[in-house]
Amino acid sequence: MNFTSAKDFTAGERFLRYVAIDTQSDPVSVTYPSTEKQKNLGRLLVNELLETGISDAHLDEYGYVYATVPSNTDKQSVPVICFCSHMDTAPDCSGNGVKPIVHKNYQGGDIVLPDDPAQVIRLADHPDLKNQLGNDLVTASGTTLLGADNKAGVAEIMDACYQLMTHPEIKHGTVRILFTPDEEIGRGVDKVDIAKIGAYAAYTMDGESAGNLENETFSADGAKLTINGVSAHPGFAKGKMESAIKIAGQIIAALPYELSPEGTAKMQGFVHPVAMEGHVETATIDFIIRDFEDEKLVDHANVIRRVATDILKDFPNSSFELQTKPQYRNMKSMLDKHPEIVEYGLEAIKRAGMEPKLCSIRGGTDGSRLSFMGLPCPNIFAGEHAFHSKQEWVSVQDMQKAVETILHLCAIWEERS
Repeated sequence: MNFTSAKDFTAGERFLRYVAIDTQSDPVSVTYPSTEKQKNLGRLLVNELLETGISDAHLDEYGYVYATVPSNTDKQSVPVICFCSHMDTAPDCSGNGVKPIVHKNYQGGDIVLPDDPAQVIRLADHPDLKNQLGNDLVTASGTTLLGADNKAGVAEIMDACYQLMTHPEIKHGTVRILFTPDEEIGRGVDKVDIAKIGAYAAYTMDGESAGNLENETFSADGAKLTINGVSAHPGFAKGKMESAIKIAGQIIAALPYELSPEGTAKMQGFVHPVAMEGHVETATIDFIIRDFEDEKLVDHANVIRRVATDILKDFPNSSFELQTKPQYRNMKSMLDKHPEIVEYGLEAIKRAGMEPKLCSIRGGTDGSRLSFMGLPCPNIFAGEHAFHSKQEWVSVQDMQKAVETILHLCAIWEERS
């Protein structure tokens, strides 16, 4: 089966439109979505879906876009499947005023970004570039992130919708579309309506290299360490003051390197302090705790507790409290109950002309939480690289391969029913 690009916009062209819209989420905000500007992209997507002929496309009050590609097969038993991507970009790097640059027919070597020549996408640091010879690469200009995470996935799903609506020869069951806000700050499915989706399985389009399918993520906890020190007037503090700020600094410095993000790789978990605030009397440190095995999350939290206990031995009048909170869990335990979901994904990648590769994510996606909300959801490549940075890039050809993978997946679910 051969799929061609959309007549009006290819996935790459759609992507260039979407990245121009600032959709950065805000972890401090208490609203849903966390930033109202995310709805600007949502409204554009709804309009494009309606123009394609998808009559139920809509944006809800929380910033979610829902849509349905109706079934075109006589088979009554085809399960409903869903494709999902997130619209927001990470708070780590500015997403305002993105100026995408298309580097046509990449011939190897480093890429210098013109608005900040200090930003160089080096071949040595980005090994997947060696697989991109002759392809068209998209980068930002050097002062912002690009937004391929996850507007590449959004563009791919949008182009696949166009294909499904304009090519009736592609037989498929009912296909739901979900675009979420606030994934980058861990709230991507907080307000999602699972009943409205009504699907048996879902696939997030939010992965890296072409051909990859990810069937497991980290399990994740958050932790807050509160340190209660002893305040005193600095002029009369000798033998009295026990500064909570200084205690916090010593605790962070004493955390084992081999349990840090920068000291781990592959299937190793970590403990990572992400924020600290306070004063002499009280200070708090926020941690994220990650591992592929749920049981190890407790072990990692105990490392924080042991380090704090050891440091506090030198501060006899101070104390600490450690609170942990679940964030998400490894999707693999849910996906293993429905092996055909991953099997069909790998087959779709193969039909699109790639060698499928089953991988793990050193992170999480909306699919992590959706899987535990009754919607098993592995993650398929979107072609995005160097997430959350000014050196982010994506290949137009990889994006088109992702579109083909979506279409093959829809056909496979119909065939196997």
